[in-house]
Amino acid sequence: MGKYASQASSQQQSIKNAGGRRRLILWICFMLLFLCWAGYTLINQRSQIADMNMELINKETTKTETDQTVLQLEYEVNRLQDPEYIGQLARKDYGLYRPEETPIRPDISSP
Repeated sequence: MGKYASQASSQQQSIKNAGGRRRLILWICFMLLFLCWAGYTLINQRSQIADMNMELINKETTKTETDQTVLQLEYEVNRLQDPEYIGQLARKDYGLYRPEETPIRPDISSP
């Protein structure tokens, strides 16, 4: 009986080891799947963050350009309150002169 008892206990031991191995393999498979999912998520989020950073930089550049344009337009609006500037625009852009002014035109044909 000793021989059969040892065989029975070794069969029970191997059955327990087989169950433990199965649990270990399942746990390793689960951990691999989890790590793959976590890696994919990390890489995906990094690319989204990089895209958003580029978009932010582009919008900040556009905002800076728009702010500069607004400042330039405000400056020109303030200059339009000055009668001397209005006179310069009338002379330069529209060819309008005061009656007492004589326009001087350069000779275009000479180099």
